[in-house]
Amino acid sequence: MSPKEIVLKWVEVFNKGDAELISEFYAEDAINHQVANEPIEGKTAIKEMFASEFAQAEMTCIIENLFEDGDWAILEWKDPLGLRGCGFFQIKNEKIIFQRGYWDKLSFLKMHGLPVSKD
Repeated sequence: MSPKEIVLKWVEVFNKGDAELISEFYAEDAINHQVANEPIEGKTAIKEMFASEFAQAEMTCIIENLFEDGDWAILEWKDPLGLRGCGFFQIKNEKIIFQRGYWDKLSFLKMHGLPVSKD
């Protein structure tokens, strides 16, 4: 599958809120860096991150644009509450090896009634 096809499937699984299934998209030594947070390294840690996030808030990813360039897929997304962001996925051997996401963490926390850190 192409990087674009993999990200299409990733979005489908993300919207199911299943950390176990979504972790299968990642290489064992993958890095997921949501720029509002510290980078997460390794498939197991990424699965734990998703499990925690899915438990905290119901999240839905609606694709606005999806581009592909070589081994990269670039996703521009929104959610039903109006939050928008983008993600960059580097894919090798049909596994995500690196992901970086840009979105407004403060808006996300407020939208979901989650505590806002003061640090």
